[in-house]
Amino acid sequence: MEKPIKITMITPSFNSAATIDRTITSVLSQNYPNLEYIIVDGASTDATLDRVRSYGDRITHVISEPDHGISEAFNKGIRMATGDVIGIINSDDYLLAGALQKVNEAFDGTTDIYQGNILMRDPATGYECREVPSERFPVMPFFCHVAHQGMFVTPHAYRRIGLYDESVRWPMDLEFLMRAYRLHASFRRIDYDMAVFVAGGFTSNDIRRKKADYLHIVRSNGGSWLQAQIYYRYLVLTQVAKHILNKISPNFGQKLRYRRAR
Repeated sequence: MEKPIKITMITPSFNSAATIDRTITSVLSQNYPNLEYIIVDGASTDATLDRVRSYGDRITHVISEPDHGISEAFNKGIRMATGDVIGIINSDDYLLAGALQKVNEAFDGTTDIYQGNILMRDPATGYECREVPSERFPVMPFFCHVAHQGMFVTPHAYRRIGLYDESVRWPMDLEFLMRAYRLHASFRRIDYDMAVFVAGGFTSNDIRRKKADYLHIVRSNGGSWLQAQIYYRYLVLTQVAKHILNKISPNFGQKLRYRRAR
């Protein structure tokens, strides 16, 4: 039997003691025979590192030091990675059974980015929907779906495209995919639910805090000042509409945009 490819999983964390066990267990319970697992902690002050160390040498590398945001944590892990593909799962999200085996089966040695579905779960309401990733990321990425928890990238692609933009605080995954698409990266879809994204994690839901990021990612990927402004205003209107719809019925906005998971 052909030896399975080496897969590197990276988990960035900060004060994640309440959730990181579930994340780590979801990776280790894949029972994948050629796994490298890296945890990049931002100098947590709670019991996160105690929880991480309790797994001993089942975790390949642990870094714990201050950083300047999630993008830097991602990049630290990527620079250490030695796998044939690299996946990132945040410390409040988790992989679903069989995910890594599906990546192994899809790996062809030529594709840059492998993309599976993710399930988006709202713990407050129990509502769950499916995000199917986009394969095109134009200058104004209207209606694009990122689903980075189900994304696996080759080291060659990172060397050619570059790592995550550390000047972007929030939508660094969207910026990376826009840049990858602009530089003609190859994408391959895996029709499988890879991971669960739990609402209320690392990412801020306040679009106003992300304004500079969204203007930057459009401009840095070839868009004009006007295109950047139009895209940001589209995002503001979308968030306002979602807020109003969710007042009418919980998760109504998500029900319109995403497929319900069954």
